[in-house]
Amino acid sequence: MASVELDELDVRILNQIQKDASLSNQALAEIVHASPPTCMRRVRRLIETGVIEKQIAIVAPAKVANTLTAIIEVTLDVQTAERLQQFEQRAEQEPSVLQCYRVSTGPDFVLIAQVADMPAYHALVHRALTAEANVRNVRSFFSVHRSKFETYIAVTATV
Repeated sequence: MASVELDELDVRILNQIQKDASLSNQALAEIVHASPPTCMRRVRRLIETGVIEKQIAIVAPAKVANTLTAIIEVTLDVQTAERLQQFEQRAEQEPSVLQCYRVSTGPDFVLIAQVADMPAYHALVHRALTAEANVRNVRSFFSVHRSKFETYIAVTATV
């Protein structure tokens, strides 16, 4: 994927909306020192080029339900490009899998999953992982305390 050239205004916009995507265009323009029409054009361009993937609300899991965060390592039996892609697609379709990373040196994948409780975790593992014939090994860790969770990516100009 080719990177997009970003100037200082793009960087200010990206850094600000990562902190608060609910700002009106007017408020964002004031903060980044740009006119509202310029700011709107820049945000649209950042969306159209895929720099901004989506704008979302982040829900605090502990505020809405008792939840269990599982960090799951998965090793496949066969690691062909096709089999890796099949596993990724399966993980992407699973609502409780929040993140899926293909990694090197060690397991083939690391998944971050959010489930209601241990029975829900076991159901996830059975449904999405061990029922898959190509999964050789599943190793899981459970969060006992989240000290940091951040979605902010420090952006710098690429011009």
